Amino acid sequence: MPQESPSHRSLKILHLEDSALDHELVKRALRKSDSACEIERVETLSEFERLVKAFEFDVILADYRLPGFTALDAWQILQQRELPPPFVLLSGAIGEPAAVAAIKTGISDYLAKDDLGRLAQVIRRALEVHSIRRAKELADHELARSEKRLADFAEHLQMTIEQERAAIAREIHDDIGGALAAVRFDLSWIGRHTTDPMTQQHVVAATEMLQQAIGASQRIMLNLRPAILDQGLVAAVQWLAGGFAKRTGIATAVHAAPEMGSLSKAVQLVAYRTAQEALTNIVKHAVCSQVTIDLSDLENVLTLEIKDNGKGIEPAELNKPQAFGVRGLHERAKTVGGWLDVSSHPGRGTSIILSVPLASSDSGTHQKAVQDDSRDSL
Repeated sequence: MPQESPSHRSLKILHLEDSALDHELVKRALRKSDSACEIERVETLSEFERLVKAFEFDVILADYRLPGFTALDAWQILQQRELPPPFVLLSGAIGEPAAVAAIKTGISDYLAKDDLGRLAQVIRRALEVHSIRRAKELADHELARSEKRLADFAEHLQMTIEQERAAIAREIHDDIGGALAAVRFDLSWIGRHTTDPMTQQHVVAATEMLQQAIGASQRIMLNLRPAILDQGLVAAVQWLAGGFAKRTGIATAVHAAPEMGSLSKAVQLVAYRTAQEALTNIVKHAVCSQVTIDLSDLENVLTLEIKDNGKGIEPAELNKPQAFGVRGLHERAKTVGGWLDVSSHPGRGTSIILSVPLASSDSGTHQKAVQDDSRDSL
């Protein structure tokens, strides 16, 4: 059953006050304002702690100075609850600095005892603010849960994609690769056992086409599951940049640290896929003549930067809902505890930087998935 709103029932008020006379004045002020409430007085800190643990109160009213403790001590006890009720200081002249300091700790409001005519108004305002704050906390909590679910889904999706890529690469290697090899042997046999010039021409043409098909299947396998990563991330990025420059004619330079520490398979794969996706985007959108890739692991942080001198990206393009490529890179970086920064200026190119703290990057389900993938050599 949902909890009944305080606005639709009698308020339960706990009054921390050592003066019975002041307590009666508070009750009288609430009666004059026609406030429906049940108010209970407590004098000691131990009794206050017992009551707030045993019962639910809508509002706490508290004198500032009491024998042996202050309202701030009571407020600290109240913080042990997941959602403490509004806490209103109801005291004599404690001074503005003390009142401000108390409110900064989270106490809802302050009212002087000689201004009890405003007590009902102060309580209503404290309840309204408390309700708004509670709604915001619930919304923030739900948003955080939703973001966590999305992040988990993105990680699962990336893991599934890599597994599917590895499976497809194996099928190409085992089935298509085996069939193409058999065709090559048959063509070679025909070429050796025929003297007909026309047949020889067809054999040569078919052999050339077969070599192209073999090359294409090998290229597809490398894109699906980059076995080049077995030689290290630097070698893989250099191979990727070399192929990119050869295909596009865009001058591409790789600057890497002479020696890099050992990187987990998961981190290497994320870095490789980031570079691969960035180069793909450059071909599609950058209109550039030069690309630079910087790779380092200084201060135990892997840093991969891909820069171009192209036309740049408008901020609106980066933030549009259909910008799945860049958003996917952000999510991929999170799977290994990293993050992605994109910097672009129209007419002055774009820079994509992947940063991964290496100390915390060797755990997680994505790491296991990549390890499972790496056992299936091509």
